[in-house]
Amino acid sequence: MVFSHKPSLDQLNQTSKNTLTDHLGIIFTEIGNDHISATMPVDERTIQPMGLLHGGANVVLAETLGSVAASLTIDLRKQICVGLEINANHLKGVKSGLVTGTASSIHLGKSTQVWEIKIKNEQGQLCCISRITMAILDKK
Repeated sequence: MVFSHKPSLDQLNQTSKNTLTDHLGIIFTEIGNDHISATMPVDERTIQPMGLLHGGANVVLAETLGSVAASLTIDLRKQICVGLEINANHLKGVKSGLVTGTASSIHLGKSTQVWEIKIKNEQGQLCCISRITMAILDKK
């Protein structure tokens, strides 16, 4: 198990109220021993003018998952995590439905973490793959 604490899905979703995550309709759906997942609708909030899922919306989903996953591995009374770098490869267009992102750790160090986020459509096809590097900082 990579997570030092495991809140309920309801707790995670309540924490997202009145944030960009909430505005885009992102909902946490699973917390496993080594991964975390969330869904995001492909609708008027998340598409670009051509009617496809906006690449930036994919990145918001990926950053949300990577950041939350990283925060579940640290003692939040003593440390915080912030994003250092994120990249995304958009592999397949999505026009409707839900996409599901799943974050899994690649590296869990004392001062940095790297997470891979795979975003799939409702048919289970990989639409986007992203990698985020997180800095782990001591609270002052």
